[in-house]
Amino acid sequence: MTTQELIKPVPALTPSAGQLAQMKRKFGMFLHFGVNTFGNTEWSDGSIPAKNYCPEGIDAEQWIRTAYEAGMNFVILVTKHHDGFCLWDTDTTRYSVRYSGNPTDVVDRVSKACAKYGVKLGLYYSLWDRSAREYQKDFENSYYPYMMKQLTELLDGRYGEIVELWLDGQWDKTRKQWKLDQIYDGVKRLQPNCQIGVNGTVGEDDDRAAISEERFLPALCREGDPLRMFPSDFRLWDPHPCRKGDPKIYTFQGEKYYLPFEMTICSREGFSWFYSDTYEEKPLMDTDQVVRDCRRTFEENNIVVINLPPDKRGRLTEGDIAHLQEISEKLGLRRRIEGSEKIDDIARRTR
Repeated sequence: MTTQELIKPVPALTPSAGQLAQMKRKFGMFLHFGVNTFGNTEWSDGSIPAKNYCPEGIDAEQWIRTAYEAGMNFVILVTKHHDGFCLWDTDTTRYSVRYSGNPTDVVDRVSKACAKYGVKLGLYYSLWDRSAREYQKDFENSYYPYMMKQLTELLDGRYGEIVELWLDGQWDKTRKQWKLDQIYDGVKRLQPNCQIGVNGTVGEDDDRAAISEERFLPALCREGDPLRMFPSDFRLWDPHPCRKGDPKIYTFQGEKYYLPFEMTICSREGFSWFYSDTYEEKPLMDTDQVVRDCRRTFEENNIVVINLPPDKRGRLTEGDIAHLQEISEKLGLRRRIEGSEKIDDIARRTR
């Protein structure tokens, strides 16, 4: 029996076709939504009951239309945060929308809205899972297959084309423990054009968990710096900005690889990812500073995503929408949809 060779990134000093397509998309929306929204917390440990997740509705149409009007070309939807709660219809766990106060498959709803507006779909998935007993009990033999089954469900085509996979929670284990080479291979076999990023990408590759080191902040990275979380197609370290002259060439096991950077920005101060009862009391990020950060990032051939978290009604807040519209207006990216214009025509023109 022959062993199938793993799909791996090709060493290169210039961007691949997939990276070029990602860089061309350049501006997107991050959507943090889940059980944390109903626990009024940024992080939870899997102890919030699934039934507590009970949005009045899932207005994915509003989410994606807002992204489209802001000139955004893709969205990244949180499918599972560190708490382990799954926003799609899965039989891998009872900690999911299927057993919640609203069983709507959010990934499916967002996927259909993206297709309608001609906006590309990316997915966020936390490797770390605080609710899965398998994670602590038997990571190698129980949790890893569980995780791969979930990723297969998300990427096997039932939700259409997935252009980006944003992996988080990597700090709890090492690259070798995560078997990132096998994850990369599995994703590429299902979605060859999907660009894969692992948070905390740059850093010394050793046997420690991926603890953040200030030396490797995006603003401090140097040409040829080592890659800790690899294989990856692009760099991540939220919510830090890159600098002017952002280096693109990094090394892994003696080879050089081209990796663009994706910057994440929150709509509100204090790194507010999820909506909470006090979310709208927090000041919006300074519009001019966000615009400056976006322009610098675009000039460096990098990508920006701005986080807008849906509220307990399953809708984006009016304050966040107005803030985003102002940003996109100043960037010269805003699209306007006239009331008489058919959305089917819009979708056809953007494909």
